[in-house]
Amino acid sequence: MKTLNFLLVVIAVSSLLSCEKDDPGKYADYLVARPLTISLEEFKNGVDVIVPQPINESGKIYAYENYIFINDKYKGVHVIDNSDPGSPTKVAFIKIAGNVDISVKNDFLYADSLTDLIVIDISDINNMQIVNRLHDVLRDNVIWPMEADIFEYEDWGNPDNVLIGWEVVTERRLVEEVQQRFDDVLMANAAENSVGQGGSLARFKIVADYLYAVDNHSINIFEISDLANPVDMEDVYAGFNIETIFNQENHLFLGSRSGMYIYDISSPAQPSFVSEFQHGTACDPVVVDGDFAYVTLRGGNGCGATESGLFVIDIADISNPALLKSYPMEEPYGLGVKDDKLFVCDGSFGLKVYDKSNVPDLTPLEHFDGITTFDVIPMQDHLLMIGDEVLYQYTYTATSLELISSMALD
Repeated sequence: MKTLNFLLVVIAVSSLLSCEKDDPGKYADYLVARPLTISLEEFKNGVDVIVPQPINESGKIYAYENYIFINDKYKGVHVIDNSDPGSPTKVAFIKIAGNVDISVKNDFLYADSLTDLIVIDISDINNMQIVNRLHDVLRDNVIWPMEADIFEYEDWGNPDNVLIGWEVVTERRLVEEVQQRFDDVLMANAAENSVGQGGSLARFKIVADYLYAVDNHSINIFEISDLANPVDMEDVYAGFNIETIFNQENHLFLGSRSGMYIYDISSPAQPSFVSEFQHGTACDPVVVDGDFAYVTLRGGNGCGATESGLFVIDIADISNPALLKSYPMEEPYGLGVKDDKLFVCDGSFGLKVYDKSNVPDLTPLEHFDGITTFDVIPMQDHLLMIGDEVLYQYTYTATSLELISSMALD
């Protein structure tokens, strides 16, 4: 009987605590970011080619010839043979500590490993070789998860460890305690007075004999005419919170949390600023097609207070970009264009397809809901899309997209 009474008390207390945590006025769900670290030794020896692995957290997607490369955030790159899009197969996993981006030219793959640039010969996909490593040539290359509401630092600070990224999870917290933390941070900041073909989320871009890699503040430039031996050139300061890079002809288009910056690369080793289009603070990739740029803004959380949306920008006068029209979105990420179609990944709200033949008026064509979408690459013959640890491939028809295959990456 005593045991029964004790169990009843435990259940009652648990119920009270559960009810209290369900109180929407007292508790709320927050995105909490914790640092991911590895030892210095592990970082120095953190590049290797191994057998295929389950994916932990899918990142950016890159297509080269008959292969697809999918970033596993901060861990490396999954290599997939896509000779048959209806039945893609895993080939290998390139283990690269702290990796988030790659780019490929003539069978040489360039990848970031935090501040280092790794060069890998992939001419024999079954025997890929690491041919070079440039140390400390990338700066400010650890991307903070701006969607997070709270950052926990208790596991960070050991000088023998290296920060490679962040893990973001949803946790229920006391609203009062979180608000107090925000207030403390604001006061502290005031006191310190701190001032191939990739998708639209790419931070690496190869143009002719140059690799451009953007970090939070700068364009890092590498001359790669000797593919195995990149030459680190002078960086170009480009502002704050740079997130993505896109190229059209002699111009680079940089997406930042405050706007789109345009640089002229007629002199490829010395990009020169042309103009900018400013918008409210939000996470921001950009793609360009002819005289128009398309920008998705993902507001909320750390990305900013701006409402989410899709902006259509006139760049016919490259020195004076102008907003033509905006469309509401829910939580947009990457986007892509092909012919008269615009593809927008709207996060957990799926893939949205528009007819853009009458820019700036976009006509909704299709909405693939019930899936989470992150980024797309419109290929010549079919569409690649990554989202929620799944690789989707669609074929184009005269009126719609038809699913070719979906490959679970876990």
